[in-house]
Amino acid sequence: MEYLIICLASLVTSALTLFSGFGLGTLLLPAFALFFPVDVAVGLTAIVHFLNNLFKLSFFGKNANRGIVLRFGLPAILAAFLGAGALYWLSNLAPIASYGLWGRELHVMPVKFVVSLLMIVFALFELVPTFEKISFDKRYLPIGGLLSGFFGGLSGHQGALRSAFLVKSGLSKESFIGTGVVIACLVDFTRLSVYSTHFSRSEIKGNALLLLVAVSSAFLGVFLGSRMVKKVTMRSIQVIVAFMLIGIALVLGSGLI
Repeated sequence: MEYLIICLASLVTSALTLFSGFGLGTLLLPAFALFFPVDVAVGLTAIVHFLNNLFKLSFFGKNANRGIVLRFGLPAILAAFLGAGALYWLSNLAPIASYGLWGRELHVMPVKFVVSLLMIVFALFELVPTFEKISFDKRYLPIGGLLSGFFGGLSGHQGALRSAFLVKSGLSKESFIGTGVVIACLVDFTRLSVYSTHFSRSEIKGNALLLLVAVSSAFLGVFLGSRMVKKVTMRSIQVIVAFMLIGIALVLGSGLI
């Protein structure tokens, strides 16, 4: 069952998130978390996320805006170290709330709750007409990099914040995708270097086949999504981003995943 759930999540979200610039880690993490402890699930998700982003580079890396990569990506790398370290510290904190539902005891974890609030805020920027007129000046890109990198290292939720800043930066559709992919690779490499110090080889070898199938499914999603790039408008990308944000934020913040 874990193979079916994880591979379907990897395939579908990889295709959708090619346009949104985020979501593979956000949606794939709950699938892994169904079968593994949270810290292990974050690490396994990060491996799939990183390899999938490397594959995306072959399609869209040439379209990346180098200036934005430097201004956003370098602060993101520094912050990712801090976020990845904080993951293992925060994993020992007690839940901020607990409740029963359908015979299950659910816990609202501090990290998930904060991230879910941020996701809802940025979703509103995409859906509420008044917020559409608000744009982030490029001078705030380093701040966006710090926030995206930190939460990317902490829980893998880097893309939502990254897209919220990049989508208002005047990039073309192709440049938006390419720039996001390059930055995501930088953050993934950074956080994996920290995660690897906490991972045992047995955890990787014991799940090698599952990782291989999940990565292959993600690659197929990128290939299918790349065929649709010319047919998708930037506005539709914004709407997809917003609804994905709200949906995941609600289940994440409530402790359901």
